[in-house]
Amino acid sequence: MNETEFKIYSYRWIVLLAFMFVVAMNQLMWISFAPITGVAASYYGVSDLSIGLLSLSFMVVYIIVSVPASWMIDTYGIRLSVGLGAVLTGAFGLMRGLVSDNYTLVLIAQIGIAVGQPFILNSMTTVAARWFPLRERATAAGMGSLAMYLGIVSALVLTPYLTLKTQIGGMLLIYGVVSLLAVIVFYALVKERPPTPPCAPEHAERSLVYAGLKDAFRNPNFILLMIVFFVGLGVFNAVTTWIEDIVRPRGFSIIQAGNIGGLMIGGGILGAVIVPLLSDHYRKRTPFLLMAVVGATLGLVGITFALSYGLLLASSFVFGFFLLSAGPLGFQYGAEITIPTPEGTSNGLLLLMGQISGIIFILGMDSFKSSETGSMTTPLTVLIGLMVIAMIFCTRFNDVEILAKKFD
Repeated sequence: MNETEFKIYSYRWIVLLAFMFVVAMNQLMWISFAPITGVAASYYGVSDLSIGLLSLSFMVVYIIVSVPASWMIDTYGIRLSVGLGAVLTGAFGLMRGLVSDNYTLVLIAQIGIAVGQPFILNSMTTVAARWFPLRERATAAGMGSLAMYLGIVSALVLTPYLTLKTQIGGMLLIYGVVSLLAVIVFYALVKERPPTPPCAPEHAERSLVYAGLKDAFRNPNFILLMIVFFVGLGVFNAVTTWIEDIVRPRGFSIIQAGNIGGLMIGGGILGAVIVPLLSDHYRKRTPFLLMAVVGATLGLVGITFALSYGLLLASSFVFGFFLLSAGPLGFQYGAEITIPTPEGTSNGLLLLMGQISGIIFILGMDSFKSSETGSMTTPLTVLIGLMVIAMIFCTRFNDVEILAKKFD
């Protein structure tokens, strides 16, 4: 049956935008402290690693909650699951602002927000599958990833300025209030599914989550994709978490660190829009995934060795453009090659890889930085080597031959 016989509703864009607002706020909460690591450490009287733990906690919690969250998404749908994640983000986000002068309570609130993260992020391909026809799903997943990057760039750029203007407490309270607004918008606008499906049943039907897990782990392409996500997403999490520590030994301020990180995510925003659109247009996934890893590796080389502010800005843009464009493309590719595994399950497994590696890379970068200068050049060089290995794995992907038929 031809896909055009099924009704596609313009309301899908309203649902997607409301979902994106929740995604953006959750990710903003995750990375709030990254551009002010040194300032926050002094404010709370703790080490840089303790401030890094505020971001690291998201990855630890994700490992524990990811599979149950994927099961809930695939069993009960996006309104209940994403709604739960949104409520946790809003409630604990506000708490974080109200107890901002106590590090222990801020960490507890951060963990509460982190519990909500997998319920939100693991839903990206599910939202795309519920509301969008197959030919638009990489684009819809790209918009979900775009929201992640908008949240991160907002935190990286706004946090230093808000901290200087309102102190850490004021900054956290502002973020908490906006996260509550995201909860209200979500429940006001998001519906579970359209009145009629946007595609044929064989394009939407999925197995139960645990059967889907078995199918995914039997798929050689998906195993390779998990390895690539293990490296790529782990590198992104580590570089984003330690962005101020990476550039501080070279003499750059927290404002400059925020700008460097912000331009990195700005590049990722462009990449997350442009590359999935090209992939949908040409009906190919794997050439664009390889291109993304190659480009990101070159950008990481610049971040590692550049000494001038201008070159750091350019390198961070290149790194972000290519690496972050691989996210939505990889999520959609994973959903397509693992049919009938539920989208929430394949999405969650890929994100899980990045959380595990993120913990390892973040702790490794802190452990192996220079004890004299604080330079992170050595651990960053190791990450470059891992990106080269991921590049080699990308050359072994097989493209999805059935895409051409399904798009027609």
